[in-house]
Parts: sequence; structure tokens; C-alpha cells
Amino acid sequence: IRFGVARGLFSNEAGMGSTPHAHATALVAHPVLQGFTAFIGVFVDTMVICTATALIILLTGANQLGLDGPLVTQQAFQIAFGDVGPKLIAVCLLFFAFTTVIGWYYFGESNIRYLIASPKGVAVYRVLVLLFIIVGTLGKVDLVWSLSDLFNGIMVIPNLIALILLRKEIKHILRDYDRRRQGKVPVYHYPKVETER
Repeated sequence: IRFGVARGLFSNEAGMGSTPHAHATALVAHPVLQGFTAFIGVFVDTMVICTATALIILLTGANQLGLDGPLVTQQAFQIAFGDVGPKLIAVCLLFFAFTTVIGWYYFGESNIRYLIASPKGVAVYRVLVLLFIIVGTLGKVDLVWSLSDLFNGIMVIPNLIALILLRKEIKHILRDYDRRRQGKVPVYHYPKVETER
């Protein structure tokens, strides 16, 4: 159960507060619509992709071969699709890893720009990112996964606190959506926020 929760959290990031950066940049008529889009992403990732992976592992019996980690999935695809299977997994992992690094880098940089608003802060952040990428590739796989699980778990704590503190606003926006939704797409009137920048 622990590894299932950890991998699920790593897979869809639900509750971590990592994807609101991307969703907040979307131009939608009502914020609830973008919230529904976020739900769909978690559903597709968890219920479709993760379930399909689990089923192929169970149906091929790769889970009974004494392998660990990604080797189980690789062997399952080998059994199911022949020599093309491991190559398909390798290509998928390459794109997944690359897009994950780019996405997380963007999220981090947008936070640094908001919190520090200094080119030096962004430069330090870039150096740290490159350093951690190198350390991650040289470190042992078990250590990298343990650190990933630890930091993902730590990210959940402030996000859950924020969700609890914002529960009234969330409920208000959802009620506004339900009230305006009468066979048409409701339009939300965003409050004007003055910024100093």
C-alpha cells in the first residue's frame, strides 16, 4: 500500500499543489471548469494508464519473476509485445522524464520569480536544478526514489493546509458555478487584483 500510494502520488501529483501553476495560466470562463480539467488529468493518469500497466503486469505474470521496480514492467511488456516492448517502455520513460524535468523546472522558476523577483535568485535556482539533475543520475536508484517520495510527501503538507484555509472560497466559487450553470457555460467575474509589478 505504501509503494502504491507513493507511486500514485508521483504519477498524478494529486494533492501536492504542483499543477495549479499550469492550471492558473489557463483562460477559462469559470475557474471550476479548469478544476474539472485537472480532475480529468488525474483520472486518466491513475485509472487508465496506471491500471493498464498493473493489468499487463498481472496478466503476463511478470510480478512473479522476482524482479524489482521498473524491471517488472519492462519484462511484462517484453512478454506481451516481444522485443518491441522494452523499447517502447524506454521511449515512453525518456519522454516522461524529460517533460517532468521541464515542467518542474518551470513551476520552480515561476515560484522563484514571484517570491524573490531577482535575476540572481533565478540564476541560483538554475544552477541548483542542474546540480540535482546530475546528482540524480549518479545516485543509486533506491536513494533517488526515497528522496522523491520524501519530498513529494513534504509538498502535500503545505498544500493541504492551504486547501483547508481556502475551503470557504472554494465552496463559494463552486456554488457560483452551480448557480450560473443553467444549460450554458457560466462566466465568473474575477476580482481585480492590483499588482506592484
